[in-house]
Amino acid sequence: MADDALRLLILARDQSSRVQTALADLQIVLARMKGMKVVGVSTTQDPGPEREEAELAIVLGGDGAILRACRLFGTHQLPILGINLGRLGFLTDLSWKELEQNLSHVRDRKFNIVEHLMFECEHCHADGTSETYLGLNEVVIASAGSLKMLDVELAIGDEQVTTYSGDGLIISTPVGSTAHSLSAGGPILRQDLQAFVVTPICPHTLTNRPLVDRADVEYAMTVPHVDEGVMLVIDGQIKEPVRPKDRVIVRRAAVTFQLAKLPSHSYYSVLHRKLGWSGQPRYRRPRS
Repeated sequence: MADDALRLLILARDQSSRVQTALADLQIVLARMKGMKVVGVSTTQDPGPEREEAELAIVLGGDGAILRACRLFGTHQLPILGINLGRLGFLTDLSWKELEQNLSHVRDRKFNIVEHLMFECEHCHADGTSETYLGLNEVVIASAGSLKMLDVELAIGDEQVTTYSGDGLIISTPVGSTAHSLSAGGPILRQDLQAFVVTPICPHTLTNRPLVDRADVEYAMTVPHVDEGVMLVIDGQIKEPVRPKDRVIVRRAAVTFQLAKLPSHSYYSVLHRKLGWSGQPRYRRPRS
């Protein structure tokens, strides 16, 4: 095998038959194809030392699999090519059939690597301890199990912005703008922008609207009065209770999410397919 073979790491952590069958099929296809070398296959939490050797990670699953992969890679992010075996899939926008059709392009490195904003979320507690999490989509403070209206104070940089009253507050990256933020009425941002979106969830004040601001400042959220059940949720996967006097800080991460895109795939083509923008409503003509 040539020394310049593309070195691949395959992640298939979902143990469902759908993903594991796709993994087996992919390994058979790649074994027959020259110019590509699988240096590691991960079906567990740990991608293993092979990560250091790989040039490209192929992730099988849905967008959730991409989010988990980004956290696993930590400060050593690999370009990711996502294969959609889930439902919607804004990040895993290649189907299995499209992957088979384009494997020669992948082998020849005919793909673009687009870097996207990631964040660090620091959860500071009243006793002085803190935890820091790496994420890609969004940070949410939600009323959740408290079943009560929540007041969240927001500061951006050194400036106090406002207090949002409602079911919670979302701070999202452009990549995450098509996730929880969109369902809460937030805008869609082009994925390669350097900005954060602040989206209130069911705001009590109707003039509290989504806000887009720069990514090179810190976003600090505090909750003056915390009832049992209020939660901090990161990328929909990490869930931690919020206690009185806790402070949640969101800032741009030192690393970026690297998405491998084939030339035939564009962001707007994905939106057309996933959000049904490809057609217009058909109206019945009135009878003359």
